[in-house]
Amino acid sequence: MTKGISTAIIAVLAAIVLVNVTQYINQGKNAAIKGNLATVLTNGAVFFDQNGNYTGFCANPFFTNPSAAITAAGGTATCTVNVGSTAWCACSTLKTTTGDPAGSTFCVDSTGTKKVTTTACATECPAAGVCV
Repeated sequence: MTKGISTAIIAVLAAIVLVNVTQYINQGKNAAIKGNLATVLTNGAVFFDQNGNYTGFCANPFFTNPSAAITAAGGTATCTVNVGSTAWCACSTLKTTTGDPAGSTFCVDSTGTKKVTTTACATECPAAGVCV
């Protein structure tokens, strides 16, 4: 009987630790996603200075390299340039944590906006090229 109780106690403690560890891992992944999108924000300014517009920005290493790092952290990055190539928007899904509920996304754009929202990236980052 004592062995069964000990096993149950260990199982409960392991479950508690696993939940906390998962939260910390996901918070770290979200920090990586947000940091890489902040890099895209800086890269967008450099790209515009070099090209005079944002034509091709989303297919350029200025976006694709941070996007690969976002994917490695568990996010899904998207990028949109408006019709006139005068603005861009990038967005990624985030991992679920106590601070970022399920369905959270992080959006950055050429106006300098950086925000967390629960709006899907397709809606948050529309064809206008700015976070809504």
